Amino acid sequence: MYYNYIKALHLIFVITWFAGLFYVPRLFIYHIEGLKKPKNEADILTTQFKVMQKRLWYIITWPSAILSVLFAVWLLVLMPEWLAQPWMHLKLFFVFLLIVYHLRTHKMILQFQRDEIKYSSMFMRIWNEGATLLLFAIVFLVILKNSLHWISGVLGFLGLGVVLFLGIKLYKNTRKGE
Repeated sequence: MYYNYIKALHLIFVITWFAGLFYVPRLFIYHIEGLKKPKNEADILTTQFKVMQKRLWYIITWPSAILSVLFAVWLLVLMPEWLAQPWMHLKLFFVFLLIVYHLRTHKMILQFQRDEIKYSSMFMRIWNEGATLLLFAIVFLVILKNSLHWISGVLGFLGLGVVLFLGIKLYKNTRKGE
């Protein structure tokens, strides 16, 4: 009866979770590139980026991640037969990778907050695409379920990764010409 409400809430929090996962690495990129500005400008930018990162992470991204997982568990309680389906096993594996990605990004947030910048903007551009790959994998699995053949899924996943990487390289080359 209330399955669709739980599903809607799950999807809303998945969307807001991914919004945070997409935007925090962008803020990292701006933060890193802001450090190359003159000192007084870099100090102002660094302070602002740290505030933006912290607010986005703790007010939107973490609560969304927790609520997304809670509503997902609730859906599985309502539909336990899903746990016997191979597509769900693979989806849960990708969700596990998403949680690992989230936790690793959390570690990066803490480093940025302490001014321990260990990454290049190029690394962060590549890191930013990790959430994109996971989103594609999870959405395709949920929509196509068992109709997706594993070989085409793997090839599609790898193909998307190559396209994203080439896009990043093209962007880097374009920026060098500025």
